[in-house]
Amino acid sequence: MDVYKVKKFNRPVHINVEVPGSKSITNRALLLAAMGGGETLLKGVQFSEDSYNFLKALQQLGFKTETDKLSRTVKIKGMSGNIPVKEAVINVGNAGTAARFLTAFTAMGDGIYTVNSSGQMEKRPIRELLEVLEALGAEFKWLGCEYSFPFKVTGIRNPCNTCNKNSTAGVMAERTVQLNIDRSSQFLSALLMAAPAVFDSLTINLTGKRDARSYVRITEQMMKQFGHKGVERLCKDSYRVRRGSYNIEEYQIEPDVSAACYFYAMAAVTGGTAVVKHISKDSLQGDMQFTGLLEEMGCRKEWGSGGELKLYAPDNGKLKGTDADMGDFSDQALTLAAIAPFADSPVTIRGIAHTRGQESDRIAVIINELGRMGIKCDGLEDGVRIYPGSPKPARIQTYNDHRAAMAFTVTGMAADGIEIENPACCGKTFEGYFDVVESLY
Repeated sequence: MDVYKVKKFNRPVHINVEVPGSKSITNRALLLAAMGGGETLLKGVQFSEDSYNFLKALQQLGFKTETDKLSRTVKIKGMSGNIPVKEAVINVGNAGTAARFLTAFTAMGDGIYTVNSSGQMEKRPIRELLEVLEALGAEFKWLGCEYSFPFKVTGIRNPCNTCNKNSTAGVMAERTVQLNIDRSSQFLSALLMAAPAVFDSLTINLTGKRDARSYVRITEQMMKQFGHKGVERLCKDSYRVRRGSYNIEEYQIEPDVSAACYFYAMAAVTGGTAVVKHISKDSLQGDMQFTGLLEEMGCRKEWGSGGELKLYAPDNGKLKGTDADMGDFSDQALTLAAIAPFADSPVTIRGIAHTRGQESDRIAVIINELGRMGIKCDGLEDGVRIYPGSPKPARIQTYNDHRAAMAFTVTGMAADGIEIENPACCGKTFEGYFDVVESLY
């Protein structure tokens, strides 16, 4: 299917759906399980393009895995921070988490690994992480442009590395590094998770301006859930992680709040209600903030006795305009942009400058695609302002960005004639998204 024709709802839609497990949590869990000291059963795994790339790379690195897609489980035999195969070629595809996390993991090892990616991933930011890994002792040979994929990495613990000659059994002494995460907080998460296998202590002092770290908090919490307590935030811009191990027999992955938000947004613009199963108040995921933003725009939230969140559209049927800093939940910037034309006053989205370097330049995507629908937008230094209007029929380009495809589908549920090009790109994180959408009619 090259184009998906969205059907407008002429009535309130009442949604009760289930979404896949969290991509962010799935890929962190895959790495932590592989670094663990025994066998770990992961439940509620998100099987998407990103997780398949991550899982395949682990298999190419020699890890034994058992996968059951029907029951959404993966069993991984960890090797206590070691990588079984000492020479391998892996491909991280277009997955930011796989790219950053596996780069740090292989760089902390004692082998030599070639790391390939999609052409799209070659253009995404990773230099800041690579420079820190170089400073810690990893060696890189660039197979394309400097400080980008593809490359060959010789791990810190490889006997050929000078820094390893002063170590004891591959264990490094205390180190301190400077890291800029303005373009991606995944750089910090990657170092925090991978370092305990190598360093007695690694202190990471942050430079730059970005303070949006909801995904880093997920990383810290999951490291502790997997049994490693030696990670701490020393102050606002400094973290320390100590040597230690991961060990857990079973781990339940949360539903993907990022995916859930599209359905809450659908309810908001059609005058209906939405329940996404198993979304709980104590979710680790920063995108839960989007439901609070919908509340500010006039929606109403209700937590059921079973712990599930039900969202109601505004009583008067009209969303309020808002001025939102989305730096800490920027994956929902496109979702807010998709419903912004239906607000009663302008919607301003701030704090998302870093999204220019994600799967697409998402600020440009918002301006281009809403413009295609006849909606006025003003570009800002770190975001965009969107004015109310009636979206005209349009064929939306998705730029091979799953979030663009899913978000603008929401627009089409409240406006006639919206078509989504390349809907299959949703397979990156939510393979059955349009099947779930179809079930709502």
